[in-house]
Amino acid sequence: MSANLALYRKYRPQTFAEVVGQEQIVKNLEGAIKEDSVGHAYLFSGSRGTGKTSIARIFGRAIGVHDDDIYEIDAASNGGVDDIRALRDAVHTMPLHSKFKVYIIDEVHMLSKGAFNALLKTLEEPPRHVVFILATTEEGRLPETVVSRCQSFHFKKPIQVILQKFVETVAKKEGYDLAPASSDLIALLGDGSFRDTLGTLQKVLYSSADKKITPEEVEAVLGAPSARAVNDFISAIVERNFEKGVQVLNSVMASSDIKVFLDLVVRKMRFVLLLRFAPAMKNEVRANSSDEDFAFLEKLAKEAIKTLSSKELLVFLGVYTNLRNATIQTLPLELALLSLVEGAQKQPVA
Repeated sequence: MSANLALYRKYRPQTFAEVVGQEQIVKNLEGAIKEDSVGHAYLFSGSRGTGKTSIARIFGRAIGVHDDDIYEIDAASNGGVDDIRALRDAVHTMPLHSKFKVYIIDEVHMLSKGAFNALLKTLEEPPRHVVFILATTEEGRLPETVVSRCQSFHFKKPIQVILQKFVETVAKKEGYDLAPASSDLIALLGDGSFRDTLGTLQKVLYSSADKKITPEEVEAVLGAPSARAVNDFISAIVERNFEKGVQVLNSVMASSDIKVFLDLVVRKMRFVLLLRFAPAMKNEVRANSSDEDFAFLEKLAKEAIKTLSSKELLVFLGVYTNLRNATIQTLPLELALLSLVEGAQKQPVA
């Protein structure tokens, strides 16, 4: 694998057919083109790495715009009133090679108040040959007057199974073999972003000594919590063993992201419930688990009926709310475990 290769650039979709995870948006945009009802202003909102600027460029090409007539502006570094005034003057010049000119303004929420006012005037009375596509990760920071003049599309985060399949497809094209548990972990660490997922995959591929990627390699390269640490913490939940849980958290905090650790804990708790209540999902759980993990999860599904249930899963889902503001990163997980321990101590003896 070339050291200069950027996977997120190599596998950036070039056509609507190559887009994954945003099928409804693609369908609506293709329908507008087919019906010859292309608007003059669009707003693409959603979290980072979900394909907003990629689809903006694809849309531009799909309406017949040459790459020379597609202009991408980063509002984070060109968000002043003078920048938008210059754009307002430029839009009146005719396209070089096309019927339209497309202006993609990325991170448009970074525009200054004066710049938004200048942009609004252009959005109200745009030249017929101009299409604006505004992209943002923070739609709530845009003036309502700007939003109301655009056709809005919200880009959703791709679900885990889509990202996992994407990882496996790219890895296979690059000549690598990923165990399902490896692609599952890489997709999880990508945190709902195609771009971040490819960046994560690239780190793993660069570090591989051969063409077969194991979950242990992924954990080592990315500093992800080990499967053993996750399992030990879940065992502490089942056993209502606070001391054991705190020891695991202390070891994890030294080298791993606590949020990622919580993600893995919650996912495995869910797997236990799937094995217990949805036997048809057994193959999916097996495919995304190592042999050791699967044996551990099956045992809990059968034996920990009273101490690992929906109640415990709900407790740890609630940790996410407090995790981002915690000055001691492990404290929300410690308190969640302690609440279960104290609850068990209050149970009357039979």
